[in-house]
Amino acid sequence: MFDKILIANRGEIALRILRAAKELGIATVAVHSTADADAMHVRLADESVCIGPPAARESYLNIPSIIAACEITGADAVHPGYGFLSENARFAEVLAHHNIGFIGPKAEHIRTMGDKIEAKRTALSLGIPCVPGSEGGIDDIDAAKRVAAEIGYPVLVKAASGGGGRGMKVARTEADLEQAVGLARTEAKAAFGDDAVYLEKYLEKPRHIEVQILGDGRGDAVHLAERDCSLQRRHQKVWEEGGSPALNEAMRAEIGGICSAAMKKLGYRGAGTIEFLYEDGRFYFIEMNTRIQVEHPVTEMITGIDLVNEQIRVAAGSDLSVRQDEIRVEGHAIECRINAEHPATFRPSPGQITYYHPPGGLGVRVDSAAFQGYRIPPNYDSLIGKLIVHGRTRNECLMRLRRALDEFVIDGVDTTLPLFRTLVRNADVQNGAYDIHWLEGFLEAGGLAT
Repeated sequence: MFDKILIANRGEIALRILRAAKELGIATVAVHSTADADAMHVRLADESVCIGPPAARESYLNIPSIIAACEITGADAVHPGYGFLSENARFAEVLAHHNIGFIGPKAEHIRTMGDKIEAKRTALSLGIPCVPGSEGGIDDIDAAKRVAAEIGYPVLVKAASGGGGRGMKVARTEADLEQAVGLARTEAKAAFGDDAVYLEKYLEKPRHIEVQILGDGRGDAVHLAERDCSLQRRHQKVWEEGGSPALNEAMRAEIGGICSAAMKKLGYRGAGTIEFLYEDGRFYFIEMNTRIQVEHPVTEMITGIDLVNEQIRVAAGSDLSVRQDEIRVEGHAIECRINAEHPATFRPSPGQITYYHPPGGLGVRVDSAAFQGYRIPPNYDSLIGKLIVHGRTRNECLMRLRRALDEFVIDGVDTTLPLFRTLVRNADVQNGAYDIHWLEGFLEAGGLAT
């Protein structure tokens, strides 16, 4: 087992990793920018090192500074959390060169799944169902037209690198295609430094279903059911729940079995999420995230398995602590991402939290590094924290979530709490009758009073 872990992240995920490490008896090192000097994970870690100014590229993305922090403190492993360097294959390789453990997948798997075209090829070879589309990148508009004619309109032009909705454009007719390809290339180049794009069939009303997996890197892997992340805005998840209201036990077992078998074949190590679009009873692979997810607490609440603990253990060479036949899904869980944003315009709202009162009670969990008096810096993601609620049934979970949202008080900045208070009372949400486009339609129709 590792003796000391450096946490190469900030905010709620840094605090989440710190707690898991402490429960394993492992010493912790927090790194931080000057903007995060008073952050909660810095206060609670055994040691802390300032690695640069507020700009992420000069601190949390600064690989030499993180390596130096490891050497100064004697940390023998790094947990990257999510975002920042978590899916940077070069970072994993540099750590290995310095004999520092990387609490995540093998660099080769990060690199493969980080390239959307190669990820799709790999998924197909592993028996994972994929969205119909081009076999590789699209080199010119004539090739794009041929593929689009073969799979049928509408089509989605997607950046080969990156994610988060950037470099994605829909073409409903051949007349739209040239402009869509051009815009996607330009956006992808600006965002990721790579203008490679490919084509996929555009599904009209799919749900976003993702399967959580764990692998030991030596041929054993398990799945821990699915999460439904269909409530999203501009391809950014807002509300996640597990299991999905759209799936039954047979569907859950089938897609989970496909994913765990694929990860065994791949020799995957650590936590990962295989993401699908789901429509008319069929699953279509879209990507794999080779890291812990923001929404991982949903899975922890319904399975009782500590995913970060498992990440640390397998990275240190241990076996998985559970077998597939030991995993039980019990009840239902929902997570709401509480951001420092205006609830209708989603304009960021950095500033000082003047009053903070998180909810509590049976089945209620809040993952947050915020506190009364905490100043939210303008330099990073606007996530304040995550409210995760568990119930024996989906209806009990919704009622508990309603109560918890009404208890949650955050003053001093705008937050998305009013949005969730509206959603939890909406009939479509209560009935699970939504797809990935539902929330944007709801907001455009004025569903949230301002």
